Amino acid sequence: MSNSALPATLVGSKRRVRARHWRHSNLAGYLFISPWLIGYLLFALMPILASLMLSFTNYDVLGHNILRGDWDFVGLDNFEKMFYHDYRYWKSVKATLNYVVFAVPLRLMFALAVAMLLNTKRHGVYFYRAAYYTPSVVGGSVAVALMWREIFQRDGLVNNILGTEIYWFGNPDYAMWVLVTLAVWQFGSPMLVFLAGLRQIPQDMYEAASIDGANFFQRFWRITIPLLTPIIFFNLVMQTINGFQQFTQAFIVTGGRPLDRTLLYPLYVYNRGFVSFQMGYASAMAWVLLVTIAFFTLILFASSRLWVYYQGDEGKS
Repeated sequence: MSNSALPATLVGSKRRVRARHWRHSNLAGYLFISPWLIGYLLFALMPILASLMLSFTNYDVLGHNILRGDWDFVGLDNFEKMFYHDYRYWKSVKATLNYVVFAVPLRLMFALAVAMLLNTKRHGVYFYRAAYYTPSVVGGSVAVALMWREIFQRDGLVNNILGTEIYWFGNPDYAMWVLVTLAVWQFGSPMLVFLAGLRQIPQDMYEAASIDGANFFQRFWRITIPLLTPIIFFNLVMQTINGFQQFTQAFIVTGGRPLDRTLLYPLYVYNRGFVSFQMGYASAMAWVLLVTIAFFTLILFASSRLWVYYQGDEGKS
């Protein structure tokens, strides 16, 4: 029976019951997610808004009391100083771009190569998958950074193997490559994503290509790469964002030396905020980093139309 055939009072009663049930269901849902909401508001959203406010002030951790608000509003002075008067700022920008340009592609290429090797049914392949993923689990820790620093010391493992006495951290031409090598060594996460993508490619396509006489490289460029472009795009976006935020490796391994060649942007933000105690200036730098990451991410998304292939695009003009 439709609602039009029922008395108006009965229809209104049903609507009130449904509304009450909807409110109770929503209340239960909000109660379940309330711990996450409270944590997000207190430890994510409020600090973000506070840093945005501080970026327009001269707030000093030691000289000003944040509760009394005894700092001065300086407008865009922090950004003007950053772009026109801080020569170390541009050194940190150059170092970060160098790191991202070299570390991200090398890590992805190495991860794809290892994923293809592990995309087999060989004996013990599951052990190797877990073993190769382990560096990414602990790769961002202080302990691994300290280990990496010891390996590249003048009397460390690398020099002993090469039979040289290169001072990796004191040579401006080599110091960045120490960090890049560490980034490539942490290839486990993109490797697993690549491996999942490789397992989704139908094997009969490789078999048909082999019957037609295609060799390994032809199958790789004509089948693997086109069908793997969505996975490549995902890894490229995630690793680029991660590359712009690297801090622990530069802080522990090189400390930004020599000659600020490894002064990555997050490390310089840390130095300004927690070494020089210029929290207002550091907040402004952090917001520039956020905008920069968003800019490069948008570029990657815009370029994806030209080279990323989705199976759902078949038949589209």
